[in-house]
Amino acid sequence: MKILVTGGAGFIGSALVRQLVLQGNEVMTVDKLTYAGTLTSLAAISDRGNHQFVKADICDRPAIAHVFESFRPDTVMHLAAESHVDRSITSARDFLDTNVLGTFNMLECARGYWESLSAPAGARFRFLHVSTDEVYGSLGAEGAFTEQTSYDPSSPYSATKAASDHLAKAWHRTYGLPVIVSNCSNNYGPFQFPEKLIPLTILSAIDGKPLPVYGKGENVRDWLFVEDHVGALAIIAARGRVGETYNVGGRNERRNIDVVKEICLRLDHLFPQEKSRETLITFVNDRPGHDFRYSVDSTKLEEELGWRAATSFESGIDRTIRWYLESEWWWGPLRQTYDGRRLGQLEHAGP
Repeated sequence: MKILVTGGAGFIGSALVRQLVLQGNEVMTVDKLTYAGTLTSLAAISDRGNHQFVKADICDRPAIAHVFESFRPDTVMHLAAESHVDRSITSARDFLDTNVLGTFNMLECARGYWESLSAPAGARFRFLHVSTDEVYGSLGAEGAFTEQTSYDPSSPYSATKAASDHLAKAWHRTYGLPVIVSNCSNNYGPFQFPEKLIPLTILSAIDGKPLPVYGKGENVRDWLFVEDHVGALAIIAARGRVGETYNVGGRNERRNIDVVKEICLRLDHLFPQEKSRETLITFVNDRPGHDFRYSVDSTKLEEELGWRAATSFESGIDRTIRWYLESEWWWGPLRQTYDGRRLGQLEHAGP
């Protein structure tokens, strides 16, 4: 199988590329290599003959068109996106450019390529658009997002992802492009850029720095181990029904404060100190538009395609912590571009 992966040097993308390459697929990775994308995440497959890398911006129409024509993929797995909510609050234009216009460009290049294929090749072609549960907005104390949940995005990030989802579905309905959409819950695991909650907490706790928690830490997320997620993506791309949406969740709901405390507890066990690392927890002003709770119902994916999340939160967080403890070679250089400072704070002018 020839698979084109956009955003393949990022967190989820690199996990997907590593899996696909090791399974024997021929993979082309396209990545702009912004602050959150690094080739060190692909070091484990750098000598594999079935992997190619192209540095390109998905907004660059000629570059992407050339990738399609030269590589001639059977499947596109589109993950390239700006993804950090806090950054979207102060740098919304970057999110519009990449998530909306970049996705439009990918869809148009894919459509032009697909329409040029023979009938058998065109019937095999798939375009998987990978998205987030944040497009659905916020839940109360009960219930879960299903594929029928109405969109209600709260942040510039989730709004741009919602827009890209609608574009992908429209390109299927209008042009017949064989598109499938997936919406996942919060991912965690090795190789995640340290601006996100779990890696930021791990590295700050190691250094004895304050551990900022938004509001009272009562916001709830459904945590999905990244290797489980990319396994689901491979199944959806291979066997999912064209035109359908599949939700991917870990069935591991946790309050943010409980996640932070769990990391502190495990680090205290591995490296005991005079004071528990929980004393480093600092409650800070909440993020603007912070959704209260996410919960993802993966029943459709589980029953239709037979996928199940295999990793418990306890097992996944242990593997993640141990990986960061052993992998300063990866995250150390990234601290030159991001030092752990808080992002996404609004500055209001005037009274």
